[in-house]
Amino acid sequence: MRALLSVSDKRGIVEFARGLVALGWEIVSTGGTAEVLRREGVPVVPIEQVTGFPEMMDGRVKTLHPKVHGGLLGRRDHPGDVQAMRDHGITPIDLVAVNLYPFGQTIAKPDTTFAQAIEQIDIGGPSMLRSAAKNHAAVTVIVDNADYPAVLAALRAGGVPPEQRRALAAKVFAHTAAYDAGILAYLTRTSEALPPSLTLVLERQQFLRYGENPHQRAALYVTDELRGIRDMKQLHGKELSFNNLLDVEAGVIAVAPWASDPACAIIKHTTPCGIAIGRTAAEAYSRALSTDRTSAFGSVIAFNTVVDKVSAEAMRELFVEVVVAPAFHEDAIAVYREKKNLRVVELPRPDNAPTLDFKRIRGGFLVQDRFRYAGVGDESRWTVATRRAPTESEWPDLRFAWAAVGSVKSNAILLARGGMAIGIGAGQMSRVDASFLAVQKAHQQGHDPKGAVLASDAFFPFRDGVEEAAHAGITAIIQPGGSVKDAEVIAAADEHGLAMVMTGNRQFRH
Repeated sequence: MRALLSVSDKRGIVEFARGLVALGWEIVSTGGTAEVLRREGVPVVPIEQVTGFPEMMDGRVKTLHPKVHGGLLGRRDHPGDVQAMRDHGITPIDLVAVNLYPFGQTIAKPDTTFAQAIEQIDIGGPSMLRSAAKNHAAVTVIVDNADYPAVLAALRAGGVPPEQRRALAAKVFAHTAAYDAGILAYLTRTSEALPPSLTLVLERQQFLRYGENPHQRAALYVTDELRGIRDMKQLHGKELSFNNLLDVEAGVIAVAPWASDPACAIIKHTTPCGIAIGRTAAEAYSRALSTDRTSAFGSVIAFNTVVDKVSAEAMRELFVEVVVAPAFHEDAIAVYREKKNLRVVELPRPDNAPTLDFKRIRGGFLVQDRFRYAGVGDESRWTVATRRAPTESEWPDLRFAWAAVGSVKSNAILLARGGMAIGIGAGQMSRVDASFLAVQKAHQQGHDPKGAVLASDAFFPFRDGVEEAAHAGITAIIQPGGSVKDAEVIAAADEHGLAMVMTGNRQFRH
């Protein structure tokens, strides 16, 4: 029996090769893999001895040869294939372990040149994998080093069964599809336009109990996006649900605008019912909770900073579904473990790499740049539209309110004072209704809107929303502008002595 081993990721390969040799297998290997195996005392037949050609062109050509692919593709039960192998001195290859040049890791490095990226496009590896996977009826093919132990165990038990070989072959085609999709994305990457074609390869990470409702089947699928849900670690609690995961994503988006200030968002049905910053995580949580204590029941709570014991203890009395943060102190986790059903999730802060956002519609996808808060570090488009400019105390509140309203479902109105939301009107069909609801929510929770500021995620189409705010005592407004009735809206603000800032950027979240 002959095995061909050629791996970029060499973890576990020596132990796997030793196991094969102990079972009487002959090992054929290439370049760096062969060198590692020889150094560890594993007998190896170099690939050039099989092909009769040396590795050439800096390793670009080494396995692209009929004696390799004939040995992989030859059907053992097909007389013509068997005769062809005999005629041309081709020895069957019964097992292939190959993993590919690290293209994704290479292009993730900011200093990688185009030429360096091109050299990390593997040609021989995918070719061998696909040949072996096509002929998986006779060939065992391994692309994931985590599968070495299971394959060795099967061989020791008498052979790899057909269903296992088929599963390994399917894994190969998923892997090579993802690999090619990464290359396609890189070669079509441009700062000016969306690529002409997109290939989505998703790996099922876990089954979920059900979807948004119990009659819907569901699972979590992940991509290889850096610092995404693939990196999530659940530290405590029962299994995350479909809706939990949606709310976790909403929470991470909500606290993302603040790089240094501890921030907390309390999420219900993918929109914040409370959001605040503070000097500590505990203070940010306490202030976010005070936005709307009633709606916070059964929520997902997100932080942008490490969660300590004090913060965890502050949550003892509230029923919470999930707490998500980039890190937790051990003593905080100990507090959370007192509630067996509370899910505690560690998820790195998202990076700022440009990525795409997909929304499914019947028969296709809508694709856009992933949402990022329009304003962090860049207020170049902001203008004061009213006769009165914001005061020194209003400016920080306006900045906070504009950052916070971007995570609220449209139509969105958010009232803020002192680095916390005091009233949120979310997902309303009209902006004046959203303004009315935000004011009502503030009163309901004992907050006085007088002297607070208001943020609107999109322009005011009419003056009625401004008048609603003025009647509640709001003193300053921040909004994108761009309505055909901007002049009337600004006039309404001037009539009531409000300051109004136009940002020039809309922050819809449908």
